[in-house]
Amino acid sequence: MKLGEGVEAAIHCAATLASVEGNSTMPGAALAESFGLSPSYLLKHLNMLTAARILESVPGPAGGYRLAKPAERITLLDIVLAIEGREPAFRCGEIRRNGPVKLDASAYVKPCGINAAMLKAERAYRAALAETRLSDIVATYQAEGDPRSLAASCAFVERHQRPQKSDPNSQPRERTRQ
Repeated sequence: MKLGEGVEAAIHCAATLASVEGNSTMPGAALAESFGLSPSYLLKHLNMLTAARILESVPGPAGGYRLAKPAERITLLDIVLAIEGREPAFRCGEIRRNGPVKLDASAYVKPCGINAAMLKAERAYRAALAETRLSDIVATYQAEGDPRSLAASCAFVERHQRPQKSDPNSQPRERTRQ
């Protein structure tokens, strides 16, 4: 199975946004710069994450993106499904019925064994992604990442995050340090 490059970008951006303080945001252009990506390419994926309610988009000159909920409540499966869609990676076209010998539908009452095996693998893959939270990824990076990489990531976030005015109706997010 091959996932699109947007999945990697989306997970990295979400992990970076997990370290933004409180209700601060980070501009999409800064996220694109951080990973050497085209801003227009990344914007498409940030919009998908926003539509899936993984990110919030804050408009205006001091706007940008932030996590819509705590990193502990975002799984890798949430991000993959936001970018790749909910359809299974393997979609059986029942090509076993397309050959030169046309059989009655009653010859195919049992499900296709190939489809069953592929869907079983898909369930296992999705279960593994559902078990891994964004906060787990960030915590592993903090514990095992090269100190130079950690320092550079923290400095980048500090330099590019945009504090937001307090909204008395909003609850501050817990900060996860990357």
